[in-house]
Amino acid sequence: MPWFPDFANAVELARRQTRAAGLADPVVAYFDALNHGDTRALEAVWPGEVVIYDPRAGEVRGHRQLRRFVRHNQSWLAEHRARIETVASTVVGGRAVVELLAHLAANGAILAWPVAVVAESPDDESVVFRTYCSQWPVDGQRHLRPPILEPGDSHPGDVVGRYQAALNVGDTEAIVATFAPDGYYHEPIGPHYAHCGTAELRSFFTKCFSAGGGVRLQHCTVTDDGVRCALEYNCVRWGSHDLASQAGIGVYERGPDGLLAAVRTYDDVEAPFDQS
Repeated sequence: MPWFPDFANAVELARRQTRAAGLADPVVAYFDALNHGDTRALEAVWPGEVVIYDPRAGEVRGHRQLRRFVRHNQSWLAEHRARIETVASTVVGGRAVVELLAHLAANGAILAWPVAVVAESPDDESVVFRTYCSQWPVDGQRHLRPPILEPGDSHPGDVVGRYQAALNVGDTEAIVATFAPDGYYHEPIGPHYAHCGTAELRSFFTKCFSAGGGVRLQHCTVTDDGVRCALEYNCVRWGSHDLASQAGIGVYERGPDGLLAAVRTYDDVEAPFDQS
């Protein structure tokens, strides 16, 4: 009997391999789709519902909107000759938080744009992507980002909890004490806005709390692998100023001494004071 290639089984094997790779690293699958303008692999991994919360496009829901969104982003990324660098990944259960640095060509220069993406699967066939960033590095403007999540009951403990308590009441010395001596804070508007070491951190947080007190965050979700704790939040108040509730995420990285080696935040909240 002549032999014929088993195309059906080969296609099924390729589908399973694609699905396994996508489930193992959903954010890579997501950015592959954005970079290539092709949603087929993404839809093979999650044949159910795909939902994206994007700072520029808003809520994208369903495969038809997904295809339009991906085509638009592929064109935008190609225009800016984007190169994506992974900074850190925090994966716990069915949720992955990936911090990225997008290098974009703009006005003859290369700008660094910090972005964080949360991928969460409510079931085996569906996925939700939540992207957080400031749009200031791209267009020089702050954009109001409405809440994505409702406040939750999860609250970080240990040094991250102490940081949050100090942030809430505006206690400069208490918040600086949560950092290691060489710890740093990265602002959402880019890695060049970093504050490293005790003196720089004290100066930065003193200015932050000069608007009449601390910064109030509603805690929504916590993703903590023991080294990094990612907190999705809604920022509702800064000092004596009530704010329109705005979505963001902070990643708090612990050092070997149990203090904070790094804090990186991703939001577009505008401080209620002159930042010059």
